[in-house]
Amino acid sequence: MPGARGPVPVPAQANGTSDLTSNILHSLEQHPQLDTQEAFPQTSQAEIKAALDRLASRRMVAYEAKDKELVVLTEEGQQISDEGSHEWKVWEAVKSKGRIPIKEIEKIVGPSAKVGQGNAFKLKWIKKDGDALVPVAENVTDTTRELLQHVGAHHEFPDPKQLKDYQKRKLVTTKKDITYTVRKGAKWALQIPVEVTDLTVEMLQDGSWESANFKPYNFQAAGEPQHAGALHPLNKVREEFRKIFFSQDFIEMPTGRFVDSGFWNFDALFVPQQHPARDLQDTFYVSDPAEAGEPGPDPAADAALTEMEADSQMYTHPDGADSTKLNYAQYVKNVRAVHQDGAFGSTGYRYPYSDAETRRLVMRTHTTAVSAYCLHRLASNPRPARYFSIDRVFRNESVDATHLAEFHQIEGVIADYGLTLGGLMDFLGKFFTKLGISDLRFKPAYNPYTEPSMEVFGYHHGLAKWVEIGNSGMFRPEMLLAMGLPEGLRCYGFGLSLERPTMIKYGVNNIRKLLGHKVDVGFIESNAAVRLDKD
Repeated sequence: MPGARGPVPVPAQANGTSDLTSNILHSLEQHPQLDTQEAFPQTSQAEIKAALDRLASRRMVAYEAKDKELVVLTEEGQQISDEGSHEWKVWEAVKSKGRIPIKEIEKIVGPSAKVGQGNAFKLKWIKKDGDALVPVAENVTDTTRELLQHVGAHHEFPDPKQLKDYQKRKLVTTKKDITYTVRKGAKWALQIPVEVTDLTVEMLQDGSWESANFKPYNFQAAGEPQHAGALHPLNKVREEFRKIFFSQDFIEMPTGRFVDSGFWNFDALFVPQQHPARDLQDTFYVSDPAEAGEPGPDPAADAALTEMEADSQMYTHPDGADSTKLNYAQYVKNVRAVHQDGAFGSTGYRYPYSDAETRRLVMRTHTTAVSAYCLHRLASNPRPARYFSIDRVFRNESVDATHLAEFHQIEGVIADYGLTLGGLMDFLGKFFTKLGISDLRFKPAYNPYTEPSMEVFGYHHGLAKWVEIGNSGMFRPEMLLAMGLPEGLRCYGFGLSLERPTMIKYGVNNIRKLLGHKVDVGFIESNAAVRLDKD
């Protein structure tokens, strides 16, 4: 009948006499409980388990599993048990012949002669006499054979300490033996009853549902796998950082432009045109088109920034920044002057400045290129501001366990009056405390666009060592003044990678397992949705 589960056909035993389920029921009828190893010694554990599960799901029987580790002989161990140990064979051959040349012992005893000869020497059963072997002991006891025969019969050693030694000699091994103790269940019967699985309209109409034997609902069933989407660990950690920035009234910079000009990526940041970072071995250049136009406003980026500023409590000024009011041609001249001749109090780099170099299109090597645009836009209405970004950057790196050609950079910029280096250190201390990193160290560093600059190290208690977690500094005056920002307005800048904290949080030791074509989709689907640890 549809919607019913009854005495369906079940696999028969190997000899084909009758099915195992029926045998278990009839055997259990004669006894209060049943030991499967005694009742069905020739039946595999998998077959017994399947039959018991059929009966237990109907509550006809209840069973308990008992596992036991048994010692069994290997092929070599069984051979010794049947024929004698290697040393005994050597002794017997020497004893029977009285004297055997060492070169001939392998022909007489076989491949095991070398092992047997060494053991027989240790036991002082034989000795060397010139180039021959002669017996020493008149009678010997083959302890190894007797011990292995005992193991073959009882599946254990008389002294458990002997197990490791015989395992090293590869004469025995262990295996797990599972047996079941079976008892009658709450719905014990000799035949499997029919169980109704569906409640139908017909059953409700004729009233048969009242006497029907419904199959119990299995609350332990795993159910059908749900192929739902899953957030990548990088996205989860990224969201943690975004919340920290938003809680401190930062504005998220629009960073959707992966390709930028050399002007914004290098020149505006006071990076000299001869700097090694501009070499082909460090930077990806775009070949088609190979050049950008002159620097100018980006309407899409301006619209996104204006919308973000409108939602922020910090930006209450009625007149927001407007890049259309800026003189980009003058800004380009200022940057050229700073590099080539020196300006705004800086001696500059004093080299011939190339306009062609500023127009080269590159895969951005850092999101600071976007920070430069946002700070220049701020010059149209200078005031305190806070910006951040989390997005991909690209560098011509050799790929290994900790480096990829593309990765994520987290960057923060704070513009305000009266900023000091001590204030930057205090801010970073509070910022990283929110990430669970409270112990910080600062090390002087060099960046072309910040002075002073500091590398930030944090003590990671999970790894029990200091790890570099970021870079920071105060933007150089010649970079900010060239943009048109007032002299008293200073800027903090700091950044770190997204991959490194994610690898620490999720215990990933190879960045290629986290980002790229080698990522295991199973890892993405199974990682924790919410992490409670902060170390």
